[in-house]
Amino acid sequence: MPRSVNNVASRHRRKKVMRLAKGYFGRRKNVWTVAKNAVEKGLLYAYRDRKVKKREFRALWIQRINAGARQYGLSYSQFMGGLKKAGIDLNRKVLADLALNHPEAFKSIIEKVKA
Repeated sequence: MPRSVNNVASRHRRKKVMRLAKGYFGRRKNVWTVAKNAVEKGLLYAYRDRKVKKREFRALWIQRINAGARQYGLSYSQFMGGLKKAGIDLNRKVLADLALNHPEAFKSIIEKVKA
């Protein structure tokens, strides 16, 4: 019995990887073995960094809230503790936006926390 090779599926699989490697530099874009390794590594980085992005944004929000609170004589931890006691349920993303773009609204929150 002759050997059967599913050439259509093999080509499709390779074309899929080569499409993902489009835009890479040098042999990474047009040599199959190099492109396959580069695409695999790129997909791993993409998966990992979707999670890292969330960490980085949270850190940025905390820095912005801290900078906004310190203008009014509070540290970040004092401010967040005061928010909890005052029963104000705003997440860090919203607080950072208020501190950056709406300082008068952020000031009113600070006054409620201090009271």
